[in-house]
Amino acid sequence: MVMSNEASAVSFCREVLPAVSRTFALNIPVLPQPLDTAVMVAYLLCRIADTLEDEVRGPACPMLLAELARLCTLPTGWEADARRFTEEAGRVLRAETPVAEARLVEGMPRVLEALAVHEAPVRAHVAACVATMAEGMGKMGDKGRATGGGLGLANLEETLEYCYYVAGTVGEMLTRLFAWYSPAVAARGARLEPRSVAFGNALQLVNILKDVREDHERGSCWLPRTVLAEYGVTPETLLDSGRRDGAMKAHGQLVAVAHGEVRKAFDYVMALPREEHGIRLFCLWPLFLAVMTLRRVYGNEAVLEPRPVKVTRRTVKWVMGSTKLLVAQDWALKGLFAMLTASLPPYPSGYSTAILPEGLENPRRSPTVRT
Repeated sequence: MVMSNEASAVSFCREVLPAVSRTFALNIPVLPQPLDTAVMVAYLLCRIADTLEDEVRGPACPMLLAELARLCTLPTGWEADARRFTEEAGRVLRAETPVAEARLVEGMPRVLEALAVHEAPVRAHVAACVATMAEGMGKMGDKGRATGGGLGLANLEETLEYCYYVAGTVGEMLTRLFAWYSPAVAARGARLEPRSVAFGNALQLVNILKDVREDHERGSCWLPRTVLAEYGVTPETLLDSGRRDGAMKAHGQLVAVAHGEVRKAFDYVMALPREEHGIRLFCLWPLFLAVMTLRRVYGNEAVLEPRPVKVTRRTVKWVMGSTKLLVAQDWALKGLFAMLTASLPPYPSGYSTAILPEGLENPRRSPTVRT
């Protein structure tokens, strides 16, 4: 029996997902149908945008990002343009692009085909996210890269702006997809929407703090120069052994900022209906793994060494198992979260989190929070 084009497209998405994200390969399957495939396709399109931002240099990057955003808005008639997109992307991707990510970009028409079978609200939410992400990535340009005139971002606000474009937008989109699927989630929109950006920002900021060395070796740094300067460090000297004390103090201060975002992200998860076990677990797993990552990198000089700092497989299994047991027990989840975050530095006074870019038109804009 020949597999239909739609089934083949979804099959491709399921096959490529574990190769580009171990975390989302774990938590997307716990979502109820058809929300699982909607989120999977949405994530893969966002991952294509992320790959373009990471692996394409020069003017080709914003042009490809804009074209990706445009194609996501078309329910039909995109096939020829999508093929041209993949051909152009294949020519300009760096030779060092990971094989799985290059394959995903090459398979972009199949991901669009999988998107096209979903209902109009799903396609609209995904297209809006990809459009904002592409616009933001284009706006940020080569900031943070050596090719952009210097490593590092200007300040914490710019770091959080970057986090918003690459991940906070995803938090907003997920909330809208959850509400599309579940009337119970939709009824809690007033509580969820102001926290949705923090959910995405928290995960991205933790990744930045975990991948400092790896990003630096790729010619990128997403840390704020102002925070580094407080401790006599620049992005260029971040890995120098003679600046290790200052680098770790700056890193620790940013762990405190990430801790603040993680706490608001936890509030987001607690606002989700307890009866939606799959949606809660989908959010709990990456959030608790982010907490475990912060615990592992805080004060750990190995984060500046060549070998990556990661949580163990045993920790991953423990997080998945414990949250499965406690998914509908708010009091127990709050106790576990409090215990795991107790050793993290408190959020520093005087900084703002959940920042959205100035002038961004967004009816769900999160307030700036000072603690």
